[in-house]
Amino acid sequence: MCRFTPFILGSICLHAGMLALVVFSPDKWLTALVVLLTNHAAIGMAGLLPRSQLLGPNLVHLSDEAAKRGEVALTFDDGPDPETTPKILKILEQYEVQATFFCIGEQAQAHPEICREIMSGGHDIENHGQRHQNHLAFSGFNGWMREVGQGQKTIENITGKCPKFYRALAGLRNPFLDPILQNLGIHLISWTRRGYDTRCGNPDVVLFRLIRGLKAGDILLLHDGHSARSKSGNPVVLEVLPRLLCELKRQNLKPIPLRAS
Repeated sequence: MCRFTPFILGSICLHAGMLALVVFSPDKWLTALVVLLTNHAAIGMAGLLPRSQLLGPNLVHLSDEAAKRGEVALTFDDGPDPETTPKILKILEQYEVQATFFCIGEQAQAHPEICREIMSGGHDIENHGQRHQNHLAFSGFNGWMREVGQGQKTIENITGKCPKFYRALAGLRNPFLDPILQNLGIHLISWTRRGYDTRCGNPDVVLFRLIRGLKAGDILLLHDGHSARSKSGNPVVLEVLPRLLCELKRQNLKPIPLRAS
């Protein structure tokens, strides 16, 4: 049985109430329309806020136990990328760190050997959707099921492991996603802080955004796919990651895969 948040339950009751109002007092149709439009605007805003809990459970940080152990999570989106991902894996190996990669299904199908390399390094692969389409936040049940469900199957077929987590494109979603995640038995996850490394090619700025206020329990978001380029022409994540790992070590913070939290 699907479990709805109080916000969604309230919206359902509001729709029922406005319908009853129009049925019994047809002259109040404009009032009902304004109320419903306001409600839909609130739902739309909730879907635009990546860390919002209004539309369903959303993990934005590690457990209290993980935080007490001084752990953080490094996560990489939009791969696997044949240029960037193998280099990230070498950096992580050098620093003896494990991370979590949210892979796009079509990218995983195109580069299954990189997925296997990720797994052999002790990292986790999770679901970032099958096609990574920009209009996904406007999808209904069928659209979300195709995107998330096919992503699950693709990654499991390649890695032999069924993903436990799903991250939406840019964190954007609508009320139809949470029932799909409940049906598939996986969890929505966003992040605590991000460097905007797909837009900004300045490694100093990206690093500052990631470490400003950094604390145990944080989930950090970077990208191995669609990375912006630095002045040197390199994916900026490759210049940021070693410095970030040094900073984590300086602060006695231990990076772990999400499944280990």
